[in-house]
Amino acid sequence: MITYPFKPAVLFFACAVMASVYGCSGQPAEEESVANPQTPITVTTIDNSALADSIDLNATSSFMQKNYVKANAIGYIQKVAILPGHYVEKGQLMFTIKTKEAQSIGNTINVLDTTFKFSGINYIRASRSGYVSDLVHQVGDYVQDGEQLATISDRESFAFVMQLPYELKRTLQNNQNLTLTLPDGQKLAGHIASTMPSVDTASQTQGIVIKVASAQPIPENLVAKALIIKTAKSSAPSLPKSAVLSNETQDEFWVMKLINDTTAIKTPIKKGLESGGKVEIISPTFNAHDRIAVTGNYGLADTAKVKIVKP
Repeated sequence: MITYPFKPAVLFFACAVMASVYGCSGQPAEEESVANPQTPITVTTIDNSALADSIDLNATSSFMQKNYVKANAIGYIQKVAILPGHYVEKGQLMFTIKTKEAQSIGNTINVLDTTFKFSGINYIRASRSGYVSDLVHQVGDYVQDGEQLATISDRESFAFVMQLPYELKRTLQNNQNLTLTLPDGQKLAGHIASTMPSVDTASQTQGIVIKVASAQPIPENLVAKALIIKTAKSSAPSLPKSAVLSNETQDEFWVMKLINDTTAIKTPIKKGLESGGKVEIISPTFNAHDRIAVTGNYGLADTAKVKIVKP
């Protein structure tokens, strides 16, 4: 009679434990899981979006025309009715000048002949409406005939001047109306009024005059951002920017496309416009059912094992 060192029930339990540890392949189950890791990812599909390739350029506020107020006689300034920064209307009194002769002889002529009515006072009025940007003389100053007294910045000539690289001049055809963003975030609608007849030698940029409508006065030399649209498409196949991967030199681009629920393959692409976090996919043509990894895709190798998770 043969005797066994273990009872049958004990032997069966030991075999069950060994099977659970090693599995059918004879390797531990934990080692098999480590050998084939699954990277958690989220996926997206191709979408048709409106895309635009645009550029922001600086535009500086300026009064294109300035009027110089000058003395109309030799004499002394008796009255100054303006201050720097004041707004003046056309025809408004700005200066009163007493001629040199009247200052010298005083009321002598009027005493001799009361009908003469000689005062020697000259009045200088604004020739245009605008802001006093420069005030040169004050009360009591002696001035020559034709000497500059003040400068008026013509309100009607106010505009923004944008420096446009000459190679982008063709974009003006589709940007006759554009948006200016001021430093405080205010947005102004503008339209191109004219172009300057010269180009800057160093930067090769041309001045573009942009007229704007604003309820409040805007100071001169304020720098705004002008949005220029270079190319626009109303409907283009696109993916989120995070779905597109590239090499270090950014001359090769690809996406990780799922061929089943657990495998993603490296798919080279040719990209087009980029706008608002979207990238146009020129080739290949993806259909609406193709799933593209959008997160967790960085560093994945070709035919990587993945696991789809909800975003």
